[in-house]
Amino acid sequence: MKKIIFTLFAATALSMAIGTSDTEASTYTVKSGDTLWKIASNNNISVNQLLTWNNLPSNSIFPNQTIKVSATLTSVATPKPPVVSKPPISSVNTYTVKSGDTLSHIARIHSTSVSSIQQLNKLSENTIIPGQKLVVSGKIVATQPTTTVKAPAPVPTVSNPSTYRVVSGDTLTNIAKRHNTSVSQLMSLNSLKSSSVRIGQTLKVDAKSSNGSIVPASNSIVTPSVNSGSISTLINSATSFLGTPYKWAGSAPGGFDCSGYIYYVYNQAGFSVPRTNTTGFYALSSPVSSPEVGDLVFFKDTYRPGISHMGILIGNNSFIHAGGDRVQITSLNDKYWSSKFDSYKRLNVMK
Repeated sequence: MKKIIFTLFAATALSMAIGTSDTEASTYTVKSGDTLWKIASNNNISVNQLLTWNNLPSNSIFPNQTIKVSATLTSVATPKPPVVSKPPISSVNTYTVKSGDTLSHIARIHSTSVSSIQQLNKLSENTIIPGQKLVVSGKIVATQPTTTVKAPAPVPTVSNPSTYRVVSGDTLTNIAKRHNTSVSQLMSLNSLKSSSVRIGQTLKVDAKSSNGSIVPASNSIVTPSVNSGSISTLINSATSFLGTPYKWAGSAPGGFDCSGYIYYVYNQAGFSVPRTNTTGFYALSSPVSSPEVGDLVFFKDTYRPGISHMGILIGNNSFIHAGGDRVQITSLNDKYWSSKFDSYKRLNVMK
């Protein structure tokens, strides 16, 4: 009788142990040099799955961090995957741009790439505006004429054609390009002390006032420390690499780390800067009280104590950087990055 009871007890304990192991999620401890993209590849899953399973606010991870690499099961039985109807090969999926959207963000939520969206929509740059419809997936039938999706022109909110009201996603650079002028001219016309603009702000975009007289440039304006044309080239160079994979110690188009990315795009834009790390760039730069587009933004205590990450300020309270698993644009209001913010600085070699 005792032998039978012991056997039943052992079988019950073994069953409970098996059930427990089935319902636990597999985990992974982050090592130095790891990225979400690398971990996802090694485990045959996606970055989006890692972000969801671990409730991560961004792609940033740090050594010794424990993350889930598989979903928690609620039952021993294997759930059947949902039946997804596949669209015909000639169909396309579209997305309507919302305020605050970027091509990088849209590509991520649709599991595609920035270059693919640009190719599908025949976009020559990364500028998008709210209300714009984008093709995000699918194939166009070869026998049908390809329709180029054009961004609708901003509707002026004032009757004076020599002014422009700023909308979400605008920078002085794209406003100047749209109105065939320069960033420095816009700053002069509007007595701006920096390149930052805000949504709803009304800017003069023509050198003539409403009565036809020429508006003189303000003598009180702070002259930018760099040529605006060079900064425009810098930003164009920086955004052209959106979606490029993160690569530890990388400093070429095949893959970048944060400092290698700064080194490459600054030199591409004509600025002579050395290949150094974040602390090296920090030492080569001077603090600025009124940051401008093209200045550097530094962060501390990310994957190691002290200055450990950097990016380029691009306006609208956003910066572009090689972080997480790729080159991307991030808001400085992001919960993680705002908590790690250190300072704005300007490279001394730019003066």
